Amino acid sequence: MKIGIIQSNYLPWKGYFDLIHDADLFIFHDDLQYTKNDWRNRNKIKTPQGLAWLTIPVGTDEHRLINQVRLPADGSWAQRHWQLLTEHYRAAPYFKHCEAFFRDIYERMPWATLSELNQHLITKITKEFLGIDKLFARSEQFSLQSSKQDRVLELLHAVRATAYVSGPAAKTYINPERFAREGIELIWKDYNGYPEYPQFYPPFEHSVSIMDLLFQTGPAAADYIWGWRKAG
Repeated sequence: MKIGIIQSNYLPWKGYFDLIHDADLFIFHDDLQYTKNDWRNRNKIKTPQGLAWLTIPVGTDEHRLINQVRLPADGSWAQRHWQLLTEHYRAAPYFKHCEAFFRDIYERMPWATLSELNQHLITKITKEFLGIDKLFARSEQFSLQSSKQDRVLELLHAVRATAYVSGPAAKTYINPERFAREGIELIWKDYNGYPEYPQFYPPFEHSVSIMDLLFQTGPAAADYIWGWRKAG
């Protein structure tokens, strides 16, 4: 059983979904401290003026967990995000293919918290647009007591993991020998080698939101995330 564990992000880049694809079970790790100026409430899109942020205004208070961050009662930010996406991507080949789903997201907004919104977007994009039926869970389901590396291991043991798929940023605090002693294979995710796809406003940028890839390639999006490896 291969497990992926990451905090939920707002419309994350394609590498986030690549890691989900590699795991048998993906766990949203949202009962951690919220960090401002991070990916939890914002991501980047392409515009004629360069990269631009789509940011949900949730304040800068770090004395709360990610799953405690409430969305603004004023939904004007959602209207603005949809306006920007429409403005910069309506000419994309597959904008119409995605439009009904995302318009509904931004116009209804029934979610109370940032975590609920992010998790809904990620699970729906994974299943409905990228075509993989993955298992998802939330870390708060497991009443964890540890922190940092010990917390990850506690969670892995709780779901009887045999392998852990981790992003390379975790190399700063993960001790591979500890995982070996615990009998859990540690797999470092490699985000290199992604092929370019038709994209507005050169130069090409890999790190933008998954929205860019969906609007530009539609049903072929998965080929640019993991399908190209099989073709090679």
